Amino acid sequence: MSEIDCFAGMPHDNIFRVMKVLAFIIGATIFEAVGDAVMRIALHYHVMPGRIVLFALAAVLLTMYGASLNLAPVEFAEATGLYLACLFVAFQVVNYLFFRVKPSPAVLLGGTFIVVGAAIIYIWK
Repeated sequence: MSEIDCFAGMPHDNIFRVMKVLAFIIGATIFEAVGDAVMRIALHYHVMPGRIVLFALAAVLLTMYGASLNLAPVEFAEATGLYLACLFVAFQVVNYLFFRVKPSPAVLLGGTFIVVGAAIIYIWK
């Protein structure tokens, strides 16, 4: 099986289900990470009208996160490992893009354990 054929032998219904679950989980993690970043900016913003807009935007993004995660076509217990791995990656990317903070070697090592653990949970079925 080549790298391109990673879904070879899997019924099309299962491929579609996996892709749909991934889309919901990745969407939820992006909404959560960006919503948290906007909330952090709002908490330190000093101009009141702008602060209110930022709080409202954060509330919308965090609501979209909750909706995406709870509407995903999978039991949350099944997706927890994958969700946490995606969330770790999303938080690091958003933290760099919004605040120019690079993850430390300790964070990268710990994150590697998170991602590997998620892969073990997902693959070991």
